[in-house]
Amino acid sequence: MLPYKNLLVIDKKSNIAAFRQLASQFIQLIQEGKLLPGTKLPSTRVLANDLELHRKTVMAAYEALVTEDWVENRPRKGFLISPKLPVVKPRSYHSARKAAYESDPGFLFDSSLNIPYRPLLSSSKEIVIDDGLPDISLLPTNVILKEFRNTTTYSTLKKISNNWEFEGNLEFRNSLCNFLNQTRGLDIRLENILSTRGAQMAIYLAASLIIKPGDKVIVCEPSYLFANMVFERLGAELIHVPIDSFGMNTDVVEDVLKNNQVKLIYVIPHHHHPTTVTMSVERRNHLLQIIKKHQIAVIEDDYDYDFQYQYDPYLPLASGDHEGNIVYIGSLTKVLGAPYRLGYIVAAEKFITAVAANKILIDLKGDILTEHLVSGLIEQGELTRLIQKANKLYRQRCDLLSGLLNTELRDIVNVNKPNGGMALWVKFNSDFPLSKIINFTAGKGVKFNGSIYNLDDKGHYNALRFGFASLLEEEIIKTVDVIKNSIYKLR
Repeated sequence: MLPYKNLLVIDKKSNIAAFRQLASQFIQLIQEGKLLPGTKLPSTRVLANDLELHRKTVMAAYEALVTEDWVENRPRKGFLISPKLPVVKPRSYHSARKAAYESDPGFLFDSSLNIPYRPLLSSSKEIVIDDGLPDISLLPTNVILKEFRNTTTYSTLKKISNNWEFEGNLEFRNSLCNFLNQTRGLDIRLENILSTRGAQMAIYLAASLIIKPGDKVIVCEPSYLFANMVFERLGAELIHVPIDSFGMNTDVVEDVLKNNQVKLIYVIPHHHHPTTVTMSVERRNHLLQIIKKHQIAVIEDDYDYDFQYQYDPYLPLASGDHEGNIVYIGSLTKVLGAPYRLGYIVAAEKFITAVAANKILIDLKGDILTEHLVSGLIEQGELTRLIQKANKLYRQRCDLLSGLLNTELRDIVNVNKPNGGMALWVKFNSDFPLSKIINFTAGKGVKFNGSIYNLDDKGHYNALRFGFASLLEEEIIKTVDVIKNSIYKLR
């Protein structure tokens, strides 16, 4: 409830009747947007007591407001601001005074950051082609609900509130540590891991401790846009090295290091973003040699390692001999879906301690409730079962989409089926501008909501990431058909 005692001041020496003063001040609060339509007003008894007025005075003010349609008197509900405020009455609803936040701020601030694309709002009838997100219908909702009930008991809530460190919930990090050792061969201890709200936060935290203004950072071309933006925001100069079907060109990396003082290498060995290429064994070994020789910091972004369709998948660079120079970043959001913002950093203990100290400046305690819930899913084997189930289904969807594109649009697009991941990198013939195709498909119920490389300096790619993991088979078929029709219209 608003502090009416401070907002409504009655001048008892005024020639204007007290109930009129009261009614006028209520109207002013409505015009200023402080009392919104549907707001319940205090009872006449309570307001009279607060303002030290006779109850009949308050009643007379309310009745005047009811007469002028500012307020409604509803049986058993009392007085409330009318949902249909008058436009032309004894007083206009529109006030000449702006609401406080309708004005631009009078102080200086940095507004230079330009987000390359924004998520699109879509209706339930539209097919949304995302950047490569999981199918949340696969989640074991009954198990999650049961685990949530167990987590939210008083004794458990008290336990996890106390069993907490700056690095994240203790039980979650223990479970995650075991999971990563078993699935990625990392050979880490609890002291080597820190939880974050997603991989993006992990990238920012790690990079902010390594990069200073003017430092040089090696990235692929193209590379993950939002990581590049983090590095540039921290004042780094980006050095772009090419990527081909074998991953980041490590020969070029070595040449760059001969002529430049480089502070950081950012690499995505598995299902590189955006191209989905997986780095070859030869280049992995070469990069590890480079890392040890130059003692250079490396951020290995392994955002969707869990989705690999080959029987003998490569292990992360971080599982090799790198002498503590690799900061390994991963995400459980790609497994559990966007509602679960969980990422992590794996690194040498001293680096984790430094990250934890900086993390509390932006996220004092983390999402310990979700972390505890997910630790239960890991311990029960539910996370592993979900990954296995998803891999089987995503492989089928990957095969279907890549097959359709290579058949129905073989002269228009270039697609190389990846050995894992949740998206395809689709390059269109330069005769068919992506911007026109996207505009056409939007009118046919298909919206592209992922990374699109057809804007500004990235226009020469004329390519996009086509997320397939979250799509049903019939949606994949329909989308390819819509794209095919749009291209037919552009011929």
